[in-house]
Amino acid sequence: MFLGHYWSHRAFTHAVSLQQLNHDTMDKANLEKQFGRTSEEARYLSFQHSKPGSGLNKYSSTLTREHDFPAAQAMLYAAGVPNEHVLKTYPQVGVASVWWEGNPCNMHLLDLGKEVKRGIEAQEMLAWQYNTVGVSDGMTMGGDGMRFSLQTREIIADSIETVTCAQFHDACVTIAGCDKNMPGAIMGMTRTNRPGIMIYGGSTKPGYSKLLKKEINITTALEAHGAYIYDNLRNPADPSQTKEALLSDIEKGAIPGQGACGGMFTANTMATAIETLGLSLPGSASTPASSPEKMRECKKVAEAIQVCVEQDITPRKCLTKRSFENALVMMMALGGSTNGVLHLLAMATTAEVELTLDDFQRVSDRVPFIADLAPSGKYLMKDLYEIGGVSSVQKLLIAAGMLDGSTITVTGKTLAQNVESWPSLTQGQEIIRSLDNPIKATGHIEILYGNLAPDGSVAKITGKEGMKITGRARVFDKEHALDDALNQGQIPRTENLVLIVRYEGPKGGPGMPEQLKASAAIMGAGLKNIALITDGRYSGASHGFIVGHITPEAAVGGPIAVVRDGDLITIDAETHRIDMVDVSEEEVKKRFETWVPPRMPVTRGVLAKYARLVGDASKGAVTDLF
Repeated sequence: MFLGHYWSHRAFTHAVSLQQLNHDTMDKANLEKQFGRTSEEARYLSFQHSKPGSGLNKYSSTLTREHDFPAAQAMLYAAGVPNEHVLKTYPQVGVASVWWEGNPCNMHLLDLGKEVKRGIEAQEMLAWQYNTVGVSDGMTMGGDGMRFSLQTREIIADSIETVTCAQFHDACVTIAGCDKNMPGAIMGMTRTNRPGIMIYGGSTKPGYSKLLKKEINITTALEAHGAYIYDNLRNPADPSQTKEALLSDIEKGAIPGQGACGGMFTANTMATAIETLGLSLPGSASTPASSPEKMRECKKVAEAIQVCVEQDITPRKCLTKRSFENALVMMMALGGSTNGVLHLLAMATTAEVELTLDDFQRVSDRVPFIADLAPSGKYLMKDLYEIGGVSSVQKLLIAAGMLDGSTITVTGKTLAQNVESWPSLTQGQEIIRSLDNPIKATGHIEILYGNLAPDGSVAKITGKEGMKITGRARVFDKEHALDDALNQGQIPRTENLVLIVRYEGPKGGPGMPEQLKASAAIMGAGLKNIALITDGRYSGASHGFIVGHITPEAAVGGPIAVVRDGDLITIDAETHRIDMVDVSEEEVKKRFETWVPPRMPVTRGVLAKYARLVGDASKGAVTDLF
């Protein structure tokens, strides 16, 4: 494995970091003594709280008991606490919405939060609404704004941890809509480890093209762009329609209103995983955003958070190795996003549950891919909802012995008890295949290692594009270089190519941007001879022969940094390998002799902080593992 230069560069980076902290002369033991912790220990600020059994307001009573904090009590009265009885006895629950306008995934979450607040107050608890920031992946895709997306997961977690702790909340309800919202919400609640529940804002309805006279969605718009560039965008039913008119019609009709993207993309992947982990109510993942049932869910959550407070059901009690294993099973069965790998690793790291890339491969090897859901299939989450939803799939897999139904959930019941009375999947439906007639006998997620990815990479391979490809490398430093080549029609159809996009990892991007624009353009253009690999990420809406999360990333001296145009690359999902087959170890070492680490594109601001703190993708790209 070609790790010599990688490790020397890591040592250099670490030394620079220590110099900037004014600790360059300290060895590890002195650093541990200075900061009061070891590398094996995860420690959060410890908060004083009441003894168990003294009341449900165990944290907020720190501020409200007697007259220890009179200014705090004055502020609470001013904020709306009606009387001393409520102040002294009611638990205080934070209601954190990832709300902002201008993005359909999140624009309705404030209203859901208001419904939750009303329900909580009816349970003789105080509810305090606040919100965190987010980024629209759909709007930033293919541009520099996407570099800010992944780091919002950490900002959301930081915000929830900050408000919960600083305000002495006894519990937390989080309301999330877009991709990074959900793992960020769970990570924030897990850090504080106080009773908490997440509500998923739900999926949008399918869109509709008036010219094509069929249902469409966000992926249609992205893939239509590739067809537009390669002159493939046409309506067979009406050849007189121009490609400009068709693309404009698709843009206007792809998303009809509130809710997250409707396929088994990242938002629905994470909502499904979190429901399976036990941290949202049964049905949350598949209930549409605009349905009355989503509003009713808010009232049910208000009742459930009281159960969590009374029974002290905290996130870490739900987040166990067995529940993560369940989440992986659902991810493989339903064809979830590669981003699910990154986020579940981060959530497990936060919960101090051992989860590795190899766990994903092990589960993928034993779980069949059974869902005909977009992006590789034709159905959307609203279709799954109509035949029973995620909970009905859980019921199927528990009965088959693939899911462990004994894990605890926020209802106070086990996963199996939650779905026991849930309807089975509708007879005759075509969305979820029977286990003996899967789309693919094993999962679609493949963990690949090799001299191109010594620490691993994540592939999404459904089998529709084959299981192996060998092609010549075409290398692009940054996603925009590939986008420009595609826009100019420079990617040929006549030979097998492995398109490599590098310097887009967590540090190198910075921000590990998703590259749906490129992958969708390739699919829309009908380029069947292409594999696309990167040290960055792909959207959950991406499909095709794609490999992401290559580690070590190029910016820290991973072997992907020295791949050259024309190198022969083989990707083999059956052997779980990704290799430069005609480049010797000696040649790689020689190339590294002249390789110069790239200049950091930013040195100030939030992305600079992120690049300095973030870890590698194989461990979830978290920012608090120092």
